[in-house]
Amino acid sequence: MEMGIEVQAIDQTLAHALGSVSSATLTTVLLKKGLRNVWLRGTKPLAPGQPRAVGRAFTLRFISAREDLATPAAWSSPISTRTAVEAMPPGCICVAGAMGVTDAGIFGDILCARMRKIGVAALVTDGVVRDVSGVLSTGLPVWCQGAAAPASVTGLTFVNWQEPIDCGGVAIFPNDVIVADEDGAVVIPAALLEPVVHLALEQERLETWIMDKVVAGERLPGLYPPDAENLLRYESEKSA
Repeated sequence: MEMGIEVQAIDQTLAHALGSVSSATLTTVLLKKGLRNVWLRGTKPLAPGQPRAVGRAFTLRFISAREDLATPAAWSSPISTRTAVEAMPPGCICVAGAMGVTDAGIFGDILCARMRKIGVAALVTDGVVRDVSGVLSTGLPVWCQGAAAPASVTGLTFVNWQEPIDCGGVAIFPNDVIVADEDGAVVIPAALLEPVVHLALEQERLETWIMDKVVAGERLPGLYPPDAENLLRYESEKSA
């Protein structure tokens, strides 16, 4: 069963560039474009040192549990997390809006193992996972609020995939781009991807230059952020 919106391939040049841009830099660049609410609250790395993730959002939506729908029998329904996982293409990032619920694990080790097997890049959620040791053993990078033993149906009802969701208080649309690292997960709206990448790369270069000056002993006023004089120095040294 197929639902929702087909996942678009991400330009590999842009994806490679995002592999070297921090989520912190992206929030700064997006702020300059007028977007303040782009960092998904509660999306912390499940394990230290897990690889950063870049990919198109494949969205899953959970709502509050309703007893006639949120039952173990729902796991075999055509509209289920199991069916949604099978619709995920390689390279996507599963973004699950779980309403910030922390006492019901949306995925466990078996679903995460399947996601890893079919090439899903990561799981990002404002909820929690269960079977955490098993999830870690799958090698699937996960950003979430931690772990809880109860199954998802004790607190949540899964209703759909590949539609707009709320995750961590942020609006996520299918095919938005997610970048997740040690600081959490950030969304780049699909229509802004190319200009944001170019601005982010320049921001990283500028901040590297500023850091070099700080290490050399220069004072912060006028350097960070750079005033007109220091911007001229930066442009001169960059082109040298």
